[in-house]
Amino acid sequence: MKTSNRLESAIKKLYTAYYSNQLFPECCKQCAVGNILDKTDGWKHLSDYHGALQLNYIGRVHQNLGRKFNGYSPLELLQIEAVFLTACGYQLPLHHKNNKPKNPNDNDVLFDGLIAVIGFLCELDGVSNTMDYTKCFELKNDSPKYELELSF
Repeated sequence: MKTSNRLESAIKKLYTAYYSNQLFPECCKQCAVGNILDKTDGWKHLSDYHGALQLNYIGRVHQNLGRKFNGYSPLELLQIEAVFLTACGYQLPLHHKNNKPKNPNDNDVLFDGLIAVIGFLCELDGVSNTMDYTKCFELKNDSPKYELELSF
């Protein structure tokens, strides 16, 4: 499977952030998009609210100019972040009155977000999900079937 440079780079950065405890949903530099964009927060000026899917004036200008940030358009960046936050259990957009996970730093919460984002990034690039483990359990027609004998 051939993947794009942007996909490979984004996945590498997200894995690195996750395994080095530098993935944090509420920080614009350490969230999914912040990590994809090299721990910068300039992307937050593309919308009015963290987690929003609507581009603001600045975001629309960049989108209409065909601007890319590490290979992703402004609208794609907002979608990536929304997928991440939603999978982590946040109600969008981020706001102190909206629901959020009890422990946003929990590894299970962050892993759910990581898995969702990687799946979405693969979808954006039109490649099969690299995190789809169900293929490992599929039996091919010519492969032998194993039966498990249980003795008690």
